[in-house]
Amino acid sequence: MGTLTNGNATIPYEHHTAPGLDWRKAGRTDLDPILKECVILATAPSAEGHPHHSIPDGTRMVAISDDKDPQSPVLLMSRVEISKFFDGVIAGEFDEFRASAEELDAAAGATT
Repeated sequence: MGTLTNGNATIPYEHHTAPGLDWRKAGRTDLDPILKECVILATAPSAEGHPHHSIPDGTRMVAISDDKDPQSPVLLMSRVEISKFFDGVIAGEFDEFRASAEELDAAAGATT
């Protein structure tokens, strides 16, 4: 059985397509009840036999999914790939995808 944590609390959580992983979500979301509005990440097993030449065996991988559906797809990315993505987020390169204040307020109202 895996877990899900927001940095403040941890609960049992099993993702059907990636069992046994310990998932993490943003601390600004709740766990009890689970507020289903977050991307979740987990340390995945190291790559073995990956079809892309840039991912040799032993490459440390990160699993990414959506917490709304424990049977949703899991994306596996190398730590290098996810680090480059995070650098872009920090640099503001993806700000156009952020929710507006109105969207955030509406989502908060829908969960209460």
